[in-house]
Amino acid sequence: MTDKKNIDFSECPLLLEGGGMRGIFTAGVLDNFLGKNIIFPYVIGVSAGASNGISYISKQKGRSYFSNVKLPKIRPYVGIKSLLKGRGFFDLDFLFYEYPDKYYPFDWDAYFNSGQRYVMVVSNCITGKAEYVEEYKDGDRLLAACKASCTLPFTNPVSYLDGKPMLDGGVCDAVPIKYLMEQGFEKFVIVLTRPKGYRKKEKKVWLPFFVYSKYPKIREALRGRSARYNQAMDIIDELEAQGKAIVIRPKAPMIVSRSEVDTQKLDALYREGLEYEI
Repeated sequence: MTDKKNIDFSECPLLLEGGGMRGIFTAGVLDNFLGKNIIFPYVIGVSAGASNGISYISKQKGRSYFSNVKLPKIRPYVGIKSLLKGRGFFDLDFLFYEYPDKYYPFDWDAYFNSGQRYVMVVSNCITGKAEYVEEYKDGDRLLAACKASCTLPFTNPVSYLDGKPMLDGGVCDAVPIKYLMEQGFEKFVIVLTRPKGYRKKEKKVWLPFFVYSKYPKIREALRGRSARYNQAMDIIDELEAQGKAIVIRPKAPMIVSRSEVDTQKLDALYREGLEYEI
């Protein structure tokens, strides 16, 4: 087990995996950090990790819990109805362009004055490569980047950032540990949304010819994402064994799905993160 005394939280990056509604675990961990005034100078988030991360940077404890557990009862935004309306299985337009103003205001000043670096991972449909986006002045661009990072393939329309078509950051770099190592970091704190030992099945991915037909590079990236994910998990396990990473993950077998709407399950997973011994 990693000796936490060997890792100075103030000097290492915090990596936040995605996972749809499983990200409620991450929301609990981040609120745990805020409650203990644990502030990381560098945070990188992917998909749901990116969405939860902006509320951590703005120091709004409880905001991600509200959006994941309380908000769906007030204004459902996950499911077939949203998909049939052309908004995607997750109504991202609502989440990023209505929710921050009407339901739980986002603290723009706190975010932009945090002094922390915050990176959101997106997948460029044209290049089939991950891009790592930071924004500290333009609120509209910040939300567009976060929305792009959360744009699930197949179930949500393509998003656009700086005029470029984008998909969920998890397509090209679901757990950007290699990227952080390339930036020169040697020790890490990593929040995952699957229990230890989880790996994706590496099977041949068949895509109908009409799916992202304009973007052959992203089709290629989609075929290889399971292998990339598993490689990242292998690296993380090795870093953890070497005492170079604190890896925070759910301990119990996962009962929350990517599109979970059962508030009792979501609340329980949030509590696990909130009460995690850090």
